[in-house]
Amino acid sequence: MQIDIPTSNPLGSTVTAVTVNELLGLNTLGISLARIDFAPKGLNPPHFHPRASEILVVLEGTLYVGFVASNQNNNRLFTAVLNKGDVFVFPIGQIHFQLNVGYDDAVAIAGLRSQNPGVTTIANAVFGSNPPISPEVLIKAFQVGGDVIKYLQNQFWYNNNS
Repeated sequence: MQIDIPTSNPLGSTVTAVTVNELLGLNTLGISLARIDFAPKGLNPPHFHPRASEILVVLEGTLYVGFVASNQNNNRLFTAVLNKGDVFVFPIGQIHFQLNVGYDDAVAIAGLRSQNPGVTTIANAVFGSNPPISPEVLIKAFQVGGDVIKYLQNQFWYNNNS
């Protein structure tokens, strides 16, 4: 049975999570799932799960995936191009992403090692915090002008809940 999940948002992706928040029966089981639907060129943006490792299985399509190792590992980027049936693991707490590099829709399932993995989308957290992070902090951290920071803070950051 084909399930059509809308992906007509700025990122071209939709994450449908099944954590303890959606299914109380997961309480104390240490697992959760997410289905990620991608339009062509859709992105599940850089994010991390503070309480869970993740294993991703591609059901349809072709995804470019990756994660960034920690500072002590020189922020090394690990990437792969995954096709239907391929699997990739994202370590706990590491910034990671998925991009549909195909011309058709893509679908993946993520298994997470926590009933409440949490998620922090990097762009939303840095440029869409409430209240906003001081431009002085961001100008110094990113080494760009105040106009760039103001532009980024004024963008609508789509919260993907992935």
